[in-house]
Amino acid sequence: MAKAYTTGDVAAERIAQAFCAIDTPEEALAFISDWLTRREVIELAQRLEVARLLDKGTSYVGVSRQTGASSTTVSRVSKCLNGGSGGYRLVLDRAERG
Repeated sequence: MAKAYTTGDVAAERIAQAFCAIDTPEEALAFISDWLTRREVIELAQRLEVARLLDKGTSYVGVSRQTGASSTTVSRVSKCLNGGSGGYRLVLDRAERG
């Protein structure tokens, strides 16, 4: 798996700082609308849904069928969910609480 971004990675830090500057869902949508294409938003949303379904115990095949994600995408998200930097886990846990 690719090395996780760390402190000192200037490009990743700029993006992280941009995320931290956002206070509301409306602000997040405005940033997303300006920053990403519709296709990029769909692809990122698909990955998050893949993570959510995997976290609920859905099989790889079931996840692929429900989301349209390739087996490669499902596998990559699973690796990150279960052994990555903890980003998916953080977001899924917080979304569940809030």
